[in-house]
Amino acid sequence: MLKKNIIAGILVKNFDEALDFYTKKLGFVVVEDFPMGTDRWLTITAPGSQDCVLALHEARNGAEQALVGKQMGSYPFLGIVTDDCVSDYERMKGLGVRFDGEPSVRPYGTGVMLEDLYGNKIFLNQEPAEAAASA
Repeated sequence: MLKKNIIAGILVKNFDEALDFYTKKLGFVVVEDFPMGTDRWLTITAPGSQDCVLALHEARNGAEQALVGKQMGSYPFLGIVTDDCVSDYERMKGLGVRFDGEPSVRPYGTGVMLEDLYGNKIFLNQEPAEAAASA
């Protein structure tokens, strides 16, 4: 039977610069970080969450390097749910995170698209008040 936990992977150019971006700018926390021979097992997650973990994988060859920042094309590879989209937007923007516009209200909540340090798109969303109250 499948467990409820998910580990998703993303290619990065450099472990340390990716770790710095995701932890210091987006607010992720390290789950595991240890060497595995010539490689490194590095996973991060949203604070207080272990259900979905992101494994960072350093691109090792030309084919993998070409995919960095383009793994989902123009679609977001990740969605982050927040309690306060506008505050998180302002905090992250102050730290130099690139956004595609400003937060806007939609039927599914208040959200905005941002980019990681390589250009991967991430959607930051705050659920509508009535949806959050019923959860």
